[in-house]
Amino acid sequence: MVLTHDTEVALSTAAALVNTLGLREDRLLTPADLDAFVERWRFTGSRTHDDAELRAVRDLRPELRRLWTAGSSDTVAQGVNALLADARALPQLVRHDDWDWHLHATVPEAPLATRMAVEAAMALADVVRAGELGRLRVCAGEDCEDLVVDLSRNRSRRFCEGGCANRAHVAAYRARQAGGWGHGAGARRGD
Repeated sequence: MVLTHDTEVALSTAAALVNTLGLREDRLLTPADLDAFVERWRFTGSRTHDDAELRAVRDLRPELRRLWTAGSSDTVAQGVNALLADARALPQLVRHDDWDWHLHATVPEAPLATRMAVEAAMALADVVRAGELGRLRVCAGEDCEDLVVDLSRNRSRRFCEGGCANRAHVAAYRARQAGGWGHGAGARRGD
């Protein structure tokens, strides 16, 4: 895929943020959970570390999931434009830490949720422009709804990073075994 490194990171970060709201548990319950997420994904800029900041970030997740799964470039573009307009985004070239030149569309003092929304919106805008909405998926694992960004060359990634691929492969192996495949070395079906 022809996307810049910062776009790929922003897409992965957006998916990880949405995926904190899992089917079985919410993994973004406290300001400490948010601190760990921000540290892992290396968000820069000001922070309040309070419950209001946590609520704003948590409230962003359903909108990002809606855009991720929309499947229509028109719908995604409308959502991206709304997120950018709400934030009064003004793209600027910046470099900081170990990142070379890249785009930020908010000031570092903007609220964390705003910075997260705009970063995701800018990355989704690149995906729409590249005609690559098919790269945005939901995990094919049974009982999993985590988001997946397929950055592979052959567009073959189907599973999240939560072990769903391994579970699917083990289940398929067991189904083959139960169906008579692989009983002994050199065994063939019908032997």
